[in-house]
Amino acid sequence: MMGLVTVQHIEQTPGVRGGKPHIVGTRITVADVAFCHLQQGLSVAEIAAEYDLSLASVHAALAYYFDHRAEIDHARAEDEAYAAEFAREHPSILPTKLSRRRDR
Repeated sequence: MMGLVTVQHIEQTPGVRGGKPHIVGTRITVADVAFCHLQQGLSVAEIAAEYDLSLASVHAALAYYFDHRAEIDHARAEDEAYAAEFAREHPSILPTKLSRRRDR
């Protein structure tokens, strides 16, 4: 029965958030919901209110996360590593621009 409930709320669509599992009709990923709940300490009700989601969708996202935790955490770690590498290879020019502006 749990699989049917999750299917009503969670989908994976190529081209939407890189094919990551997300809440149906939104671009909010299961990982986004899990991060808000586990890392930021937001309650299910707070997440639902903040992102205009049903409580059922938030609960389904968390259930999906806990059923696929290793896979989702691994993908998130890969994304973070890619972002860090990209930042190292392409440093921001903003600090230089701000420094020049202050020197004028």
